[in-house]
Amino acid sequence: MGIARVALPVAACTPFDYWVPAGLAVERGSIVRVRLARRALIGVVIDIATTSEVAHERLQPIDEIVGEIPSLPADLLQLADFVAGYYQEPLGLVLAQIVPPLGRGGGSHAGGARSTPMPQRLTDEGRTAIASSLGRAPRARELYERWLAAPDHVLSPADIAALPPELRAWLRRWREAGWVDDAGAASLSVVAAADAMASLNDEQLRAVAAIDGAQSRYAPFLLDGVTGSGKTEVYIAAAAACIAAGRQALLLVPEINLTPQFAQRVALALPGRRAVLLHSGLPAALRRRHWRAAAAGEPDLVLGTRLAVFAPMPRLGLVVVDEEHDASFKQQDGVRYHARDVAVWRARQRGVPVVLGTATPSLESLHQAQRGRYERLVLATRAMANAALPSVVFAPHRDPAAVEGIGKRLHATLADRLRRGEQSLVFINRRGYAPSLMCASCGWQAGCPRCSARLVVHRDAGLVRCHHCGHAERLPSSCPECGNVDLMPRGFGTQRLEHALTEMFPAARIVRIDRDSTRRRGAFADVRDRVDAGHVDILVGTQMLAKGHDFPQLTLVGVLGADNALYSADFRATERLAALLFQVSGRAGRAAQPGEVIVQTDFPEHPLYRALAANDYGAFAADLLAERRVSGLPPFAHLALVTAEAPSRDAVDAFLDVVRKAGRALARHEGNAISVFPPVPAALARRAGLERGQVVAQSEDRGALHRFLPAWRSAIEALPGRRVRWALDVDPAGFA
Repeated sequence: MGIARVALPVAACTPFDYWVPAGLAVERGSIVRVRLARRALIGVVIDIATTSEVAHERLQPIDEIVGEIPSLPADLLQLADFVAGYYQEPLGLVLAQIVPPLGRGGGSHAGGARSTPMPQRLTDEGRTAIASSLGRAPRARELYERWLAAPDHVLSPADIAALPPELRAWLRRWREAGWVDDAGAASLSVVAAADAMASLNDEQLRAVAAIDGAQSRYAPFLLDGVTGSGKTEVYIAAAAACIAAGRQALLLVPEINLTPQFAQRVALALPGRRAVLLHSGLPAALRRRHWRAAAAGEPDLVLGTRLAVFAPMPRLGLVVVDEEHDASFKQQDGVRYHARDVAVWRARQRGVPVVLGTATPSLESLHQAQRGRYERLVLATRAMANAALPSVVFAPHRDPAAVEGIGKRLHATLADRLRRGEQSLVFINRRGYAPSLMCASCGWQAGCPRCSARLVVHRDAGLVRCHHCGHAERLPSSCPECGNVDLMPRGFGTQRLEHALTEMFPAARIVRIDRDSTRRRGAFADVRDRVDAGHVDILVGTQMLAKGHDFPQLTLVGVLGADNALYSADFRATERLAALLFQVSGRAGRAAQPGEVIVQTDFPEHPLYRALAANDYGAFAADLLAERRVSGLPPFAHLALVTAEAPSRDAVDAFLDVVRKAGRALARHEGNAISVFPPVPAALARRAGLERGQVVAQSEDRGALHRFLPAWRSAIEALPGRRVRWALDVDPAGFA
């Protein structure tokens, strides 16, 4: 009797044995349906054996092999082994990240994600199925007839954008059924890839030549280019060379909202080449279809967010990570991997070049370049010959003439841009109307009953809401402590700025972009289209607007509330603020018109702001690296974080104290190479009714830390009778 060892998506680090029924062709990598107790689960076969330590009568059979997708190839199994070992995660949970959602459902609809960013065609299966059902649906017939009348029977992005809502609904249903697929760009009238190469400047050409010269070997590149320097054109030109050699390119972006813009640029630059998307915002059926296509080697390019790093690509020849510094590449729950680092490992595994692109390199990548492990390619100027980096000026945060947070200087410059017909962006990284609600009489502030956080005012909805656990209450009409009706919203969020700007400039077309305003599917893409068409005068938004977006008519960026991050206890806060400010400033003046950035701050002489004014991120990053070296912090040390949460603070503290003692006992085997620090409360000490704490292990020797971690994890798992939920986070993005 054959025995299959199956990794299941449960918190167990060992596989489960099942017997293989006769006639079932199970192999390593097969995706199978099995039963675990009373649950039906999907797992991956990681080994075939002839015997099992489990008694024969207790073994259950494999129910079936999943036929919807092929077996996982050896390189993906090896990648999963690496991720499970490095990040100390159960192999079954890692493999669940790789396997696309199966069966009904499984695809989330992320607000702001455009579902059809590329030209669309009917599949053969779809054409047959749709033609047989048109008699019962006149609107479906209308959409089908439009398809037949389109050139080459392909609907372009413009055709799709022009569809009325009823026809878009039919299009969405057909895509979810797998009857519609991306058509590439063969039907578009576009320039050839060779013409696109001819438009590159000397810096871009040198970067492409370096990447192309490493096609057949592992070679990591840090593409360090100022905002607007044409990094995307370098990615596409390098991908074109890779594809011309018969190989596939993988392009990762940090957010779903960036995929439509990238997909359209790829379609324009690479006519006749097929690209597919992979991200969690796709309907489950479409995501499976794209996954299967990638596994079969059909697409020339796969574009996606962090989960696309696990895409099966038999002809992989190039990996690109755009905005490599972005914290979104680090998964914060479940399997806590960092997609950028996994992408580098995968490129090395497959022997292909990897490009990490950014205007604000992470200190980790910058350190690797300084050590000679990454080749640094610099794009020091903007791609357009007449486009210069924006000028940066500072205005007082506490301007006595300010109205609702908008200072006199910013107000006047906004009015000037409106007169000139140019677009502006007012940036504040806080959504909602105001960060807190306070009683003017007794000082009471609205706090979340489940978290150690204040409730955020959402005035339009008449609510105060917690942005950590989702708790919401009606906006109080009086203070619950003293009865005073004079309750003051304190601070500013995007909603409050939108209201204020509407009153200041009643004729202006103002749009707010944040997580609240883009919950509806396609909302962000719709706003992008309006901005591109010149139908928006002022954008008000959060960091959703700070990265990767190209608004040629935008010439002014106003920044509010940046000083808040300077007070953070997180050692990465200043680095993240610098990246955010350089990125959002880079939205201004990307075309012929000069750009200007106005930052309202109390600390204009802070080194970060001085670097921003000089457009010199490199010098500031070098100073941060020097501080990190002295402090013994990443990238000069390596961290692992054990987080714990429970209803009782005493339970958390007692558990973490045992965790610390176990860690220190194990650390003695590594001499003085590892430090395990006493437990401390998390930065958000209580969330969703649970008390939270953490213990940090730190070492300058990565090897010593990774020898220590498996034993530490095993010791924690062996602790008896615990009622504490815990997790191990290797290379944490910050302290929880």
